[in-house]
Amino acid sequence: MISMRIAGGALIAGTAAAVVGCAPATERPASPAGAVVASKPPSETLKPLIQRALPNVRGKTFTSATVTFPPGARAVPHRHGNAFVYAYVLQGTVRSQLEGEPMRTYHQGENWIEQPGAHHVATENVSNTEPAKLLVVFISNTGEQLKINDPHQ
Repeated sequence: MISMRIAGGALIAGTAAAVVGCAPATERPASPAGAVVASKPPSETLKPLIQRALPNVRGKTFTSATVTFPPGARAVPHRHGNAFVYAYVLQGTVRSQLEGEPMRTYHQGENWIEQPGAHHVATENVSNTEPAKLLVVFISNTGEQLKINDPHQ
């Protein structure tokens, strides 16, 4: 079983183990003694379920994963490259906004899609006490990063 933090990292289509710059959620950067450090909200974690090249569509990869948002967690603005994305809420309630569209709230059992190249400007767990979990499916170009955080995030 692979579990990884995706904030600041990138899952590469073609191999579930190819994640760059991810740190376990328990790791926190050290701060000088006595320094006051602003706390960032928790971020999501991604657990790959299956990743396979599509046998009938050359150059495309199918990836499914669960994405868990602890209470109060939110993702930084990002894109999913040229991947087509399907998201289904397994647990909890999630707010999501794509650039140029209104913020929407999705409850357990609801779903959405993201077109290739879409800019995901907001994704967050609505609850400060309960986790939220998504099933996410990507159809991507083989070898392409599945999550690219906006610069300076």
